[in-house]
This record gives sequence, structure tokens and C-alpha cells, in this order.
Amino acid sequence: MNLHLSGHHLEITPAIREYVTSKLGRITRHFDHVIDVNVILSVEKLKQKIEASVHLSGKDIHAESCDTDMYAAIDSLADKLDRQIIKYKEKSFEHRVNHD
Repeated sequence: MNLHLSGHHLEITPAIREYVTSKLGRITRHFDHVIDVNVILSVEKLKQKIEASVHLSGKDIHAESCDTDMYAAIDSLADKLDRQIIKYKEKSFEHRVNHD
């Protein structure tokens, strides 16, 4: 899995980089075919925003989360991506089972 982190109006510290990497590592536990993950962290006044685009084989998944705390936003984003990837995995598995 290739992970690309970028910050808008924000310096990405090693602690934030490590936290994002560990949280997004959960994705690969559910689905092995993750090709790319692009993450954009941004700050607008009091709003901390994180966006992620996950490139899977056959589909792109996008999610974003806003919070007053960056770590809470990262947690929320990881949960959203987790749910979307599990849903995609179940759909693709059902599709394969029905056609065999």
C-alpha cells in the first residue's frame, strides 16, 4: 500500500504521520488489494479536516472528516473508510459467489 500524506496550512509532524499510518493500517487487514491511499490534512481556523482517497482494484473510495481535534478527525475517517471497504468487499464477494 502506497500512502501519500500532504498538509494544507499544516506541518505534518512525525507523530501525526505515525498515527495516520497506524489507523489506515486497519484497512489492509480487511482488504488486501489496496493500491494507493492519498491523505490530505488541512486546518481552517478552528476546523481540522482530513480527506482520504483509497484506490482499490476496480474502485476508488473517498471519505472526509472534520473535527476540532485532528486525532479525532483521523479516528472518524478511519472508521468511515473501514465501513466503506468492508461494504465493497462484501458486495464483490457476493458478486463472485452468484456468478460461479
